[in-house]
Amino acid sequence: MLHAFAMVTVPTAAATQSPLLPTVPDLLWGGIVFVIVLVFFIWKGVPRLNAALDARADAIEGSLKRAEEAQAGAQEALQKYNDQLVEARAEAATIRDEAREAAKQIRTELIAQAQADADRVVASARAQIEVERAAALQSLRTEVGSLALGLASSVVGESLDDDKRSQGIVDRFIIDLEAFEAAKSGA
Repeated sequence: MLHAFAMVTVPTAAATQSPLLPTVPDLLWGGIVFVIVLVFFIWKGVPRLNAALDARADAIEGSLKRAEEAQAGAQEALQKYNDQLVEARAEAATIRDEAREAAKQIRTELIAQAQADADRVVASARAQIEVERAAALQSLRTEVGSLALGLASSVVGESLDDDKRSQGIVDRFIIDLEAFEAAKSGA
């Protein structure tokens, strides 16, 4: 038994063609399908793609425009805020200066009023002291006069009840006493 299987290959036209290159009918049918798909894509896909791209471009441009408007608004608001801040600072400085001037004026008025009150109190005190001094001096003269007359009456041995004479003696005694005090103070 001979078992020999021999594989015999018969050369055909397909066998001579390269496996990497398609055959002409495949190329023809592939080209036709490619053109159909390309025409369909250009007819249906490209307009939709262009519409989507245009919508996206419009959205981007709108966003940029809104961003620019927002930035311009923010710049305007910032400038307005800065102007208000400068104005507020100037107003605060003016108010501070006015307050300082008012404080100086009030202080001057208070000092003048206090000085006037003090002068009035001093004048009143001086007047009161002068009145009390005059009253004390009068009381002292009267009492010293009585004592001097009593003493003089007992020394002289006669009564000095005569008012005119006793008044002259008292006045002379007081003048002598004042002269003695003045000499004592001057020495």
